[in-house]
Amino acid sequence: MSTFNKRQIRRLVLMASFFVPLLAQAGTPDANRQAELKHLLIQDCGSCHGLRMKGGLGPALTPDDLAGKPKESLVATIIHGRHGTAMPPWSALLTENEAEWLIDQLLQGVSP
Repeated sequence: MSTFNKRQIRRLVLMASFFVPLLAQAGTPDANRQAELKHLLIQDCGSCHGLRMKGGLGPALTPDDLAGKPKESLVATIIHGRHGTAMPPWSALLTENEAEWLIDQLLQGVSP
């Protein structure tokens, strides 16, 4: 059995520190984060897409309007925004998993 020296241990800890945030992004957001995301959806997204997601400055985001659109494309729109439109990128505030959770909420029909 080999033993690690201090330098190797520091290197392993440093490498692990890069992967922990990636692991934290995986999975469903916890209950507190879900509440924050729902608030963001209603208030921030709703300011352009309408409080009932029936459209406004931005297009409608009702289940019927989103039906048949690839989830990956919708997530990419949230994360990267839409160049040349009022849709900003949300990557500074949301992970892809959180964006996917938001899409799932929209597909179920969001109510304020």
